Amino acid sequence: MGRAVTVATCALNQWALDFEGNLKRIFRSIDIAKSKGARYRLGPELEICGYGCSDHYYESDTLLHSFQVLEKLLESPATQDIICDVGMPILHRNVRYNCRVIFLNKKILLIRPKISLANAGNYRELRWFTPWSKARHVEEYFLPRTIQEVTGQETVPFGDAVLATKDTCLGAEICEELWAPNSPHIEMGLDGVEIFTNSSGSHHVLRKAHTRVDLVNSATAKNGGIYILANQKGCDGDRLYYDGCAMISMNGETVAQGSQFSLNDVEVLVATLDLEDVRSYRAEISSRNLAASKVNPYPRVKVNFALSCPDDVAAPTCMPIQWRHHSPEEEISLGPACWLWDYLRRSKQAGFLLPLSGGIDSSATACIVYSMCHQVCLAVKNGNADVLADARRVVNDDSYIPEDPREFCRRVFTTCYMASENSSQDTCNRAKLLAEQIGSYHINLNIDAAVKAVVGIFSVVTGQTPRFSVYGGSNRESLALQNVQARIRMVLAYLFAQLTLWARGMPGGLLVLGSANVDESLRGYLTKYDCSSADINPIGGISKTDLKNFIQYCIENFQLTALRSIMSAPPTAELEPLVDGQVTQTDEADMGMTYAELSIYGKLRKIAKAGPYSMFCKLINMWKDICTPREVASKVKHFFRMYSVNRHKMTTLTPSYHAENYSPDDNRFDLRPFLYNTSWSWQFRCIDKQVNAL
Repeated sequence: MGRAVTVATCALNQWALDFEGNLKRIFRSIDIAKSKGARYRLGPELEICGYGCSDHYYESDTLLHSFQVLEKLLESPATQDIICDVGMPILHRNVRYNCRVIFLNKKILLIRPKISLANAGNYRELRWFTPWSKARHVEEYFLPRTIQEVTGQETVPFGDAVLATKDTCLGAEICEELWAPNSPHIEMGLDGVEIFTNSSGSHHVLRKAHTRVDLVNSATAKNGGIYILANQKGCDGDRLYYDGCAMISMNGETVAQGSQFSLNDVEVLVATLDLEDVRSYRAEISSRNLAASKVNPYPRVKVNFALSCPDDVAAPTCMPIQWRHHSPEEEISLGPACWLWDYLRRSKQAGFLLPLSGGIDSSATACIVYSMCHQVCLAVKNGNADVLADARRVVNDDSYIPEDPREFCRRVFTTCYMASENSSQDTCNRAKLLAEQIGSYHINLNIDAAVKAVVGIFSVVTGQTPRFSVYGGSNRESLALQNVQARIRMVLAYLFAQLTLWARGMPGGLLVLGSANVDESLRGYLTKYDCSSADINPIGGISKTDLKNFIQYCIENFQLTALRSIMSAPPTAELEPLVDGQVTQTDEADMGMTYAELSIYGKLRKIAKAGPYSMFCKLINMWKDICTPREVASKVKHFFRMYSVNRHKMTTLTPSYHAENYSPDDNRFDLRPFLYNTSWSWQFRCIDKQVNAL
């Protein structure tokens, strides 16, 4: 009797609507799985069309091209003698479903629609798909004629069923179903399913990986079984980075772990596991067996195929391993770096340009680009032909081999310090030294002439000359003069991004990088259409606190000693006049709150779903040792006034790498008005009433 089953799962860097590239990556994963002896191959959610198609799911073209890719897979000899489990959208009786299509030897065994759709945070699956609500029910699905010609089948089972092979039973979950309180694997396990599969489109968030790993392991800890998870990886066309972490678990323990961050477009995990270990594990759980005796059975699709070999007693099986988690600093170093590389190569640009101010935020952005260069050189050293080909296209040199991160950085990364009369020599020196240490092509320029020209136009038209507050001007005048400087830097950044390589006799253009952190965006502490306006922003979803820790990580791991002085300097915009050559303006004084406080406000507002009154109630306890209730009330009111006054800035926020669950990204994650009644009269009155009572 066969008992050792060999299964494969994968993490694929699929790209929305890149049907040709997606097909190649699916084929490559199947080839690798078969070469390692696997008899079953699982792929990520919606891998055929790419997960992030969004409103393209409404188009019949997306359904048509998905079936065309499926046809190529079905008719290929590469998919023979291995059960292939692929994801695609399917229209059944005029209703669109997110489906798994499971096939073997040119025959479709089952189409399994998703039961629980992801519809929170960044996910909007209910906008495009309908959940399958008929538990343990199967219907006939009439195949398109082109597929019928390949399979010889007119109809195939469509619905909530499991596969019964000659040696075991498999049941499918799709992404969100693992996270649901009533996950299908619970009932399937009680009904004798021994292998659970999960095809995911799960994106990276700082400190999230352990939650996913714990969920997978706990799925089989109580009930026994083998759990196989596949996931999307990379940037498939928007703000999210899907972080792989394909894994295989048995009886509550991890037996195979995939990488979380990697430049490999295709990663395949294969494990050989003993089914008798599942059966003996379950046999002694009496509570599980009592529940199993009463379970409502699933429809079974019989498959004349085995995942094991008849004589496999001596087959070596995989043993449990300890999962290694990245630190948050490592996650910041690797996740946004991989996202930037995907964006760069897929946009077919020649590199990045970053306005480098010498502060923590722009320096952290520069370090992420430097980390990207490290990852590229390491991938090439390890024989990744795809990365080498992409690197050669980016630098326009067919014989180039990236070996030194600093040298590669100089080819693809331009930094620019844009000085004004309000800039200090200290920040200029810091920016220059960091650029030297990471190897970027560095430009120093002065914006004063442009600022004077713009302000001069205003003076000619109005007969008035605005002044900074230190010279007797009003707050309105001072703020306008600061904004002019900031916006001119944005204009110059795009000019230099378009023409710097032209001036150097090189082809191509550069992508402009922004460097506003998540806390500043939440507070609105940025000028609309300044250097926060860019093509993409790798740190827009990361807090100031985490960025400081990341800078320390770079000092220790990349030996970037220039970062020490950047770490010790107080954050400043340098938009107001210097006093005796020294900076007097600081970010926290301007904002009227600290970055640490901003992180707390952000988490309470978004994650804890707290409005002004609820936030006040929570903070009087959190801060009871450091603030009076009246001081807490004042802080909460100030935050909500500033947040609501500046919320309109989020509508034009540069697309940012999503890394925090309290991101104020207005695009689809944090949906709020941008025209508020900023007095919050009713809410603040409730706070005042409690303050007086206390």
